[in-house]
Amino acid sequence: MTSWYFLGLVLLVIVGYLFGRSRANAAGQSEALHSRPAYHGSFVVISILLPMLLIFAVAVPISDRIVNTQAISALDPALLDDDLKRGAALRDIVAVATGRYSGEPSVALKNAADVYASLRSWTNTIIIGAGWIFGLLGLAYGLRMLSVQFRARNHVETVVKYVLLAAACVAVLTTVGIVFSVLFETVRFFQKVSPLDFIFGTQWSPQTAIRADQVGSSGAFGIIPLVTGTLLITFIAMLIAGPIGLFAAIYMAEYATPRFRAWAKPLLEILAGIPTVVLGFFAALSLAPWVRATGEAVGLNVASESALAAGMVMGMMIIPFVSSLSDDVINAVPQSLRDGSYGMGATKSETIKKVVLPAALPGIVSAFMLAISRAVGETMIVVMAAGLAANLTFNPLEAVTTFTVQIKTILVGDQEFESAKTLAAFALGFVLFFFTLTLNVIAMQIVKRYREQYD
Repeated sequence: MTSWYFLGLVLLVIVGYLFGRSRANAAGQSEALHSRPAYHGSFVVISILLPMLLIFAVAVPISDRIVNTQAISALDPALLDDDLKRGAALRDIVAVATGRYSGEPSVALKNAADVYASLRSWTNTIIIGAGWIFGLLGLAYGLRMLSVQFRARNHVETVVKYVLLAAACVAVLTTVGIVFSVLFETVRFFQKVSPLDFIFGTQWSPQTAIRADQVGSSGAFGIIPLVTGTLLITFIAMLIAGPIGLFAAIYMAEYATPRFRAWAKPLLEILAGIPTVVLGFFAALSLAPWVRATGEAVGLNVASESALAAGMVMGMMIIPFVSSLSDDVINAVPQSLRDGSYGMGATKSETIKKVVLPAALPGIVSAFMLAISRAVGETMIVVMAAGLAANLTFNPLEAVTTFTVQIKTILVGDQEFESAKTLAAFALGFVLFFFTLTLNVIAMQIVKRYREQYD
């Protein structure tokens, strides 16, 4: 049904555009048009699109509701009160109606499938017919409105403006929806676990036992070990990515020849395209054993999964974020500032240190904040290289874990969304969201304070 509906929509749109533009061209031979012929054709297209898309968006959910309800009622009306049984029955009905059912269906199931197929055919026919009829009416209306003095451009630009506004609202509302969906579950979690124990607790063990007499039956939900593990790995990653990325950006922007830059920068940015699971394999199979062997060679006790190995690989991953963004910011500094510094007798290195870097400071700080946010949100590298142990330690040679790893661990498999263990994942997500939001606010304040305007 969908393919036939949109096939008719495409055909009407093409015909409408061509007719609208040709009518405008014909009218423009005698008098001056207010709007260009392309706008006249676009107005006819909008007159067709709006009613057809509106009918499809409204009629399809309503028809699905009617067809599904009637089909299930033909099988067993009592199933309408149970969502799980209703979904399973509907899948069987659709499978029988489409010929994908394995086995021999019962008589009642066949009858329900016949009702489903019949109603689906009727509703599809009605939707397609209504859509095409209103599309033709829109075509007639659009062509009727066209004239020499018709302000087609104004109407088209108004529609485009509202479409862009709708897109912006969708983006904002999506963010708001994500925040509130996490917030509501976090509130439910705090009804089961004290916020003070969650924020200031030093033990993290969300596993709960089946029986109350088992060890750890109530779980432990203190996030201090997760905070220290996240900050430790992020700190190690930034110690590697920060200097290397910034120095690479300075060389690319100020010292590298165009020929070297043309192949070196894309090669550097390939790191950003490597899947994190591949980097995790590299950390677990190559770097972590090397770190452990090196530590044992000098008498240090290094865990098989350590924060150092995870932080080093994560630093490799975020080098392109720091390098590419810092490079763009440094290149955006006006050449007149460099020329003025050279005119005062400064060397190239002095110009970079005293003029270029201070002028590019807000952008460089933003690049670092983005890299930190990327490191905080990383999961696979930490899972494969740092482990799952929630140890409260600042020793980079020991195994630690992070917020994202624990969220992944908690939500793997079937979950009971009434338990504190599952709800803890939402609480961790809310804390992580608040942390990254704080980083963004700090970055915005730094940019606002040190921003410089150039002519």
